[in-house]
Amino acid sequence: MTHNTSSKALAAPQADCVEVGETRTTGGVRTQNFDVCYRPDGVRFAFDKTLNDAKSVGKNYQNMINDLATEATTIHTRFPYAVVAFMIVIPGPCLLAVQREALLRTLDRLARRTNVTNQAHLAEAISLVLWSPETGEQSIEVPPPESRLRVEKFHTLIQAAYFSRYEGFPPHEPPRQ
Repeated sequence: MTHNTSSKALAAPQADCVEVGETRTTGGVRTQNFDVCYRPDGVRFAFDKTLNDAKSVGKNYQNMINDLATEATTIHTRFPYAVVAFMIVIPGPCLLAVQREALLRTLDRLARRTNVTNQAHLAEAISLVLWSPETGEQSIEVPPPESRLRVEKFHTLIQAAYFSRYEGFPPHEPPRQ
């Protein structure tokens, strides 16, 4: 793993590394910075997080949805096999009940890309984390335990999508027999 010190670099600083920090990626729509990127031969994995406060959530949560779809489209139109993941972390009191329900429904629809032929605006994994500013603990109720948006399911969705597309391909080891 390496920390990408230049958000202007369009290629990984070394072969087969995970870049952490603002990683500039040129996609099919625009150039976009992601927080984590793996691109040994083009983008294979891109991750971005969104942190919000009460003012930002109240004003911009619908714009955030548009941004997520645009970021996924940017990567998937140029790199259709890439795994795109997002994590939205919001202090629970900042999200009104009506916003929460709309956000859960919309994020659930956006988090359904299981195949490279699915629409480009969808992501392979999205996690919504609501947390308490008083205790620092995450909500155990929102998203509901069965939801694909739970942070506990995030890595499993990413791993399944990545393995289905890249297992056995360089630079990874061949599948075990």
